[in-house]
Amino acid sequence: MTQHHDHDHDEASSTLSPIAARVRALESILIEKGYVDPAALDALIARYETQVGPHDGARVVARAWVDPAFRERLLNAATPAIAELGIGGRGGEHMVVVANTPETHNLVVCTLCSCYPWTVLGLPPVWYKSPPYRARAVIDPRGVLGDFGLVLPDATRITVWDSTAELRYMVLPMRPPGTETLDEMQLAALVSRDAMIGTGLPAARESEA
Repeated sequence: MTQHHDHDHDEASSTLSPIAARVRALESILIEKGYVDPAALDALIARYETQVGPHDGARVVARAWVDPAFRERLLNAATPAIAELGIGGRGGEHMVVVANTPETHNLVVCTLCSCYPWTVLGLPPVWYKSPPYRARAVIDPRGVLGDFGLVLPDATRITVWDSTAELRYMVLPMRPPGTETLDEMQLAALVSRDAMIGTGLPAARESEA
């Protein structure tokens, strides 16, 4: 959600949802009292919208696909392995990466709130924070995946990983077949945020990304 702190205060309030209006009002109070620096807040939002995002996680996945040694380090100790690519920071201090296989598909959720690896995947999608997803992902993961259009073979086991404030998970999806000639950058373009949460799969070809 983009917030502009030099906005026109004559903007019609009807254009804001009730939640957005409350956030705007709270933000204005905090700025007025000097608790929040508007420039710093703008910089933080811009960082997560333009510099930090799922493209960083996609770089991690692509590197793991082409570098077996990196893949091993990633699965054994994700946080320092991810830091090798210059990715890390608050919200990604304690990462665990779980790999999909032909036998097992992994799905990430946070049942208590909405803990999410911001530094690797950027801003969390709205549905990740919704109570229906947080509840159903645990009790009916196959049904949830079906809602996202992902239908897995009955023989595929689905493992659900519950993120916390101390430990956050990311899925390492399987490399799509027929991508042997693609370089690391092209491979990263196949990897979506949903594939790293487990509600989707990488694109089969770069043109489909």
